[in-house]
Amino acid sequence: MNGKLMRANELLFKSGTNNTLVQLFRYTLVGGIAFLFDFGSLYFLTDWMYMHYLVSAALAFLVGITVNYLLSIAWVFQVRTMKNVWVEVSIFTVIGIVGLGMNELIIWFFTELAKFHYLISKLFSTVSVYLWNFFARKFLLFR
Repeated sequence: MNGKLMRANELLFKSGTNNTLVQLFRYTLVGGIAFLFDFGSLYFLTDWMYMHYLVSAALAFLVGITVNYLLSIAWVFQVRTMKNVWVEVSIFTVIGIVGLGMNELIIWFFTELAKFHYLISKLFSTVSVYLWNFFARKFLLFR
């Protein structure tokens, strides 16, 4: 049993992989870390710096996407499709901009129309944007 556990640990956490399920597992962990930066920045900028929640949501999203990119290329998607890093960053950014648009729209909808607190609205946004980001990046960038 110890050998199986060690192999699973190696597969999930250490070795390079192109296995979509392992990448999804890793991306979920990376996404969780990026979410903490995003959510924490959103709260700080809105409640402590008194920015409008949509402005702070955009800035916080940029913090989260930066953390996500750095961790994704280091740990989640080691097999790269793009040879040129600037092209890769550009496509990653375009995917992120679509995610940012989704983020803003969903937060606005649930805050303004459904009358949820902006942090609750952010939770709704996170699920949709997470799925978009993973599959767009997996299939457009890191095949």
